Amino acid sequence: FPVTIEDIILDDIETHDTAKSVEVTQGLISSYSMVKNLGSYNYRHRAIGTTYSHMGLIEELRKKNPSETVKKKTGLTIDPYFSSTKMHWLLNNAESVKKAAREENLRFGTIDTFLLYKLSGNSAYKTDASNASRTMLMDLKTLKWDQELIDLFGVKTQMLPEITDSSGIFGQTKGLSFLPDGIPVSGILGDPLS
Repeated sequence: FPVTIEDIILDDIETHDTAKSVEVTQGLISSYSMVKNLGSYNYRHRAIGTTYSHMGLIEELRKKNPSETVKKKTGLTIDPYFSSTKMHWLLNNAESVKKAAREENLRFGTIDTFLLYKLSGNSAYKTDASNASRTMLMDLKTLKWDQELIDLFGVKTQMLPEITDSSGIFGQTKGLSFLPDGIPVSGILGDPLS
């Protein structure tokens, strides 16, 4: 049966006994900030990208990085399309995000992280390397969050999900009206062509 992102966010579909596992896939373009104790997202990616490019902050970030460290480590150029620039903008412009960051109550993640978090009853906070690679914060050689990149964009490591392999058990369903508890979430994979 098809389960949509909206179904997971709104938690408003019927329970199905036929689900054996849940896989999370997505198109790698969204960044959501989640307040830990609520598990809710605050901003949509398109509005942030548009606002960000008009604010001139991309040029400011590019000037801070004359050696092209970002490109060497990630294969990406600094652009409002990628999550780290959205995180940077949110941390500098959105009062609710600033407050949550000061209180150490803020988490960032691409849509796979958000869906896993919601499917697991707000307990599993993970992503895989295919999704993490599109944030502009992961070093492609180490497959880990890179401290130099994290510092460049003003993000803190504790705001980022654990990077894992694409297959394995990421968590189990919990507290959902449309799925029974205990179903393993067994795959996360980003599809850059979707």
